[in-house]
Amino acid sequence: MKNYEASLFEFIEKNVENVLKKPVGFIKYPFIDPGSVYDGNVWDWDTYWSVYGLLNLVNRFTDVNLKDRIIEHAKGNVKNFLDHQLEDGYIPMMIEVGKWPEPYLNMKHKEGILMNMHKPFLCSQIVLISDFIKDYSWVNDTISQLDLYFDCYYKNYYFKNCGLFVWCDDIMIGMDNDPASFGRPKFSTANIFLNSFMVMELNNYAKILKECAPYDTKKAEYYLMEAQKLEHAIQEEMYDKRDRFFYSVDVDVKTRNFDWFHQGLGVFWKTLPIKIRCWSGFLPLYAGFATKEQAKYLVEHIFDEETFKSPYGITTLAKDEKMFDLSVTNNPSNWLGPIWLVANYTVFKGLLNYGYVKEAEEICNNSLLLLGTDLEKSKSLHEYYNPFNGEPIMNGGFINWNILVLNMVNELKQC
Repeated sequence: MKNYEASLFEFIEKNVENVLKKPVGFIKYPFIDPGSVYDGNVWDWDTYWSVYGLLNLVNRFTDVNLKDRIIEHAKGNVKNFLDHQLEDGYIPMMIEVGKWPEPYLNMKHKEGILMNMHKPFLCSQIVLISDFIKDYSWVNDTISQLDLYFDCYYKNYYFKNCGLFVWCDDIMIGMDNDPASFGRPKFSTANIFLNSFMVMELNNYAKILKECAPYDTKKAEYYLMEAQKLEHAIQEEMYDKRDRFFYSVDVDVKTRNFDWFHQGLGVFWKTLPIKIRCWSGFLPLYAGFATKEQAKYLVEHIFDEETFKSPYGITTLAKDEKMFDLSVTNNPSNWLGPIWLVANYTVFKGLLNYGYVKEAEEICNNSLLLLGTDLEKSKSLHEYYNPFNGEPIMNGGFINWNILVLNMVNELKQC
């Protein structure tokens, strides 16, 4: 294989300035955007992955001042979202300066239109930055805001009967047109994506509470317990023992007492599995709460030629699902099969977590081939790709989580 690692690093170093943005309008702090058509937008999980990738590279960049600037912009991501938190704890998923006096999602929320809020990457980004700089003091004054953030999640998006978090709707959920959530009724889907990352978010908040002064060990233990409860609920409700796969589930399950007929045995199950195999079903490997036995079966799914395996990583939807589609689409972006590097990376990391080093190396090499070939042909990188021929589908100039291919390379070297 060609030395795609070197060419990709050179491309990222050359283009990193394009995603480091100055404050503008009501975005008061420096921030990082994904590049391409997302110029000037502050996104929740996108900023997390950009920082995740860039912090892996900062010590290699030629410009000695770039490290401090990346850290400043990374902190700015967090500060911008906290700056636009509403009184009830709601934080928008995206901040975009436009014709409005404040973020559009905040305006709608104030009108009483309940929507999805900041995906569970806020505490995760704080921990990512703070561990890198070995300092948590910059978020000492934000604990009350983080409490409100979780209060809002538990009040509006948590179903106590099953112990899982739900999306309000399908808007800006990250994997935009995931069939388990896309086009379905409001508050009906507990998505494995949301719940897996929430386990990590709860654990990361516990870490923040232990690190920030004054230290709140009691509260930290509470959030650790909440993470464990959520893991248990995911295992109970979202793992299918027959298919040996993690599914999103329908939570709109109850006895409908319409008339005299419903007087006997009522609905006693809490959820129904939405049996659509998405890449998010592998996130329990990334989050680290899958059992070793479950990991074994999930690895079989990852490398199944009929479902997820591709010469360029994994498809975001199993190839034998009837929704599998490679259409060029934006808003929603297409997660119905195309290769996305963030999916490749989380699967790669999940494999490493459970000791599947050779399998992880295959995902890494396939990802290098995909992006290296694209860079060679187009002189750019794209948002997502055809899983059969590796051709880019849309949005040239996309940086963001494509950087994670170099995280793969570095993490393999440490094995």
